[in-house]
Amino acid sequence: MKLLIAAVALGLAPLAGAYAQNQPLDPAFAARAGALNLKSAAALVVDQGGERVLYAKNVEAVVPIASITKLMTALVVLEAGLPLAEPVTISEADVDGLKHTRSRLRVGTTLPRADLLKLALMASENRAAAALTRAYPGGTQAFVAAMNQKAIELGMWRTRFVDGTGLSSGNVSTAKDLARLVAAAHGQPLIREFTTGSGHAVELPNGKLLRYTNSNRLVKNPSWRIGLSKTGYISEAGRCLVLQASIAATPVIIVLLDSWGKLSRVGDANRIKKWIESQFARQPAG
Repeated sequence: MKLLIAAVALGLAPLAGAYAQNQPLDPAFAARAGALNLKSAAALVVDQGGERVLYAKNVEAVVPIASITKLMTALVVLEAGLPLAEPVTISEADVDGLKHTRSRLRVGTTLPRADLLKLALMASENRAAAALTRAYPGGTQAFVAAMNQKAIELGMWRTRFVDGTGLSSGNVSTAKDLARLVAAAHGQPLIREFTTGSGHAVELPNGKLLRYTNSNRLVKNPSWRIGLSKTGYISEAGRCLVLQASIAATPVIIVLLDSWGKLSRVGDANRIKKWIESQFARQPAG
């Protein structure tokens, strides 16, 4: 069912210190929000610097978030200060027994933690993310507890994590909560770097190169200035995409959840970009 655009105050708590509380939908943007016709069931666009909500659709709905989960995985790894050069070995425990997704990282493959983090973020590599959670002090259970504690610290009150990969539909959040996560993750230089690279190659001990590409095609589009990107998909979540980008010289956070069709989330992002550009073009200078 299509969901109505929220045209009421959204009650956004500060996102990493960047937003005012109870910030309403910007009236200038709200007046033309209907023209967007987004395919995503839930969406939020926030002016990161100007403390304005530009677009909101079903931002309080609690839904599965798939591999957007990996942004929190990366935050926990980096904030724990675990050595990025430390080797981590893929084990049988890292094999996906839930969705049975494929991976080119065979059991027994050993890579530096930094490579696993980059593959988890850029290419959404599930075994890489699973290994990162397992190699945390106290193991996977302690890691998931740290994820949920970090969510509380960020004010993500309607968010719950059950694994570090996002494969379980038990990883749930809202568009509003995920805007907070994107803002926090954007504060980490390595997350910015790892999520926006177009590709990465890792060398295995036998000398073989594994080449990976970014799961978000927009990072290769020269018309976009993307500072952070993460995609996600499981059947229960639909196609998901979160971005931090500069559009019309304005830093924005975009959250798109439950978009059906392989290209719909990218189409929604492009529609939002053109819409913001046209909106700023209408505003008088000065």
